[in-house]
Amino acid sequence: MSKLDLLKEYKSYYNAGKNPEIVEFDEANYLTIEGIGEPAGKMFVSKVEALYPLAYGIKKICKEQDKDFGVPKLEGLWWVEGDTPALEIPRSEWRWKLLIRMPEFITKELMFSVQPVVAKKKKNELVQKIALEKMTEGKCVQIMHIGPYSTEHKTINELMAFIDANGISVNGKHHEIYLSDPRKNKPDKMKTIIRYPVK
Repeated sequence: MSKLDLLKEYKSYYNAGKNPEIVEFDEANYLTIEGIGEPAGKMFVSKVEALYPLAYGIKKICKEQDKDFGVPKLEGLWWVEGDTPALEIPRSEWRWKLLIRMPEFITKELMFSVQPVVAKKKKNELVQKIALEKMTEGKCVQIMHIGPYSTEHKTINELMAFIDANGISVNGKHHEIYLSDPRKNKPDKMKTIIRYPVK
């Protein structure tokens, strides 16, 4: 039985260069859960701990149906209310939506059937708060950030300068794809794709 590898199936989606570049992406299917608060804070961690078990619960059912797939990388959309730059807003007020991409054949009906089972097994009612939704970012600008999350602002500034120089503007939320596991990688070796929809 073949296993769908989303990282290979959508190779361009999970790759970025060290220099800013313009890319384009079609509609994609995601498990999502929203929250507010600092990165890696209590709420953030608790919702990650709900998202992954559901993703693997869905994978288990699909494997039994000969439609196995690998659960891909965690992603996050980040924003703040109002026009004040995010770095000038307390981290406790940052808003986010966590994402894990799913194969196109995953349906809401399948997710709904798995949610109560996983919530009970993990004793985590946040699993029931997870949604399955489609998102189309279209034209984007992106760059690979290498290093700790605390130095991302330098990479973001480089990306914004590229956006200004090319006469385009941000048309969506700050998007990060976490290619490295902070528990297994040194901070200076961490890889994170930073992406913005543009127009």
